[in-house]
Amino acid sequence: MMANFLVFVFVGMLMTCLQIIDAQPLGVCYGRNGNNLPSSQDVVNLYKANGITNMRVYDPIPETLTALKGSNISIILDISNDNLQPFSTNPKAAENWVIANIKSYFPQVKFKYISVGNEVSPKNVGTSQFVPFVLPALRNVQQAITKFRMQNQVKATTTIDTGLLKNTYPPAKSVFSDDVTSFINPIIGFLKQNNLPLLANVYPYYGYIGNPGQVPLPYALFTQQKPDPTGYHNLFDAMLDATYYAVEKAGGDNVQIVVAESGWPSDGGFGASMENAGTYYRNLISHVKLGAGTPHKPGKAIETYLFAMFDENIKIGAETEKHFGVFHPDKNQKYNLTFN
Repeated sequence: MMANFLVFVFVGMLMTCLQIIDAQPLGVCYGRNGNNLPSSQDVVNLYKANGITNMRVYDPIPETLTALKGSNISIILDISNDNLQPFSTNPKAAENWVIANIKSYFPQVKFKYISVGNEVSPKNVGTSQFVPFVLPALRNVQQAITKFRMQNQVKATTTIDTGLLKNTYPPAKSVFSDDVTSFINPIIGFLKQNNLPLLANVYPYYGYIGNPGQVPLPYALFTQQKPDPTGYHNLFDAMLDATYYAVEKAGGDNVQIVVAESGWPSDGGFGASMENAGTYYRNLISHVKLGAGTPHKPGKAIETYLFAMFDENIKIGAETEKHFGVFHPDKNQKYNLTFN
């Protein structure tokens, strides 16, 4: 009896540990488009001091990668869109990049995902020229990772935005737009074949400001008490599930989606305020920590990266782009968030 009891206890402890390991983490994106930001070492120290164990980095800056050595912070590392063409046509170029920026720091730096391109879309005139390069570059980067036997720790993928979708309400009817399927479907097939996740940038803020007459602010901020007619309490879940449904219809059943960016600006435009941003970030963190999943994926934890660590005062684009930080450049918190 005692032996059976001990086995039972051990199995219970093991299952608890596995649940903890399986719990998807919360991270914060480290953008560097500011001329008043702390040093990379100070930034890494700030992540550690606040219990932030996951980071997205948009460029393989040696200063940042060196600072991350031994930090136990897992990272998403981007390959910029501008680098996709040579990596797509020359496997050696992709291999050399992997050697210089991953293998040279591995395993002291905990690489988790390599995002081969960010928000490339046939519908976006700013990124459409990169469309032919994403899949072959992705193949070559994954091949290099496998060559150096890092494939069990490091996963190559790419990052999409929800602008690729249509018929997103209700989420169950969501599909990829006809003019992007020839681009995205083969990528999803590759990810499924290699058991790789898909990264997606999910911004209820843009869903709200794009249609404020139909999207209530509380629905975007996680504060709506009653579900909408489709059973959703918040726009984040609706957008994430719409992406899942579209991926599944494109042949990507069992492809995990990682929310690689989500945030709300504190200034610079309609709907942007300290109050709204603080409410969004606090509620998003609580929602992710709860681990309840979404209506389409109940109980499935949502790996999510807040955008971004700092306000970025020289970032181009709309004025709101400069105000997504959860910290001020002086390293003080904007919203008193608890990350762990």
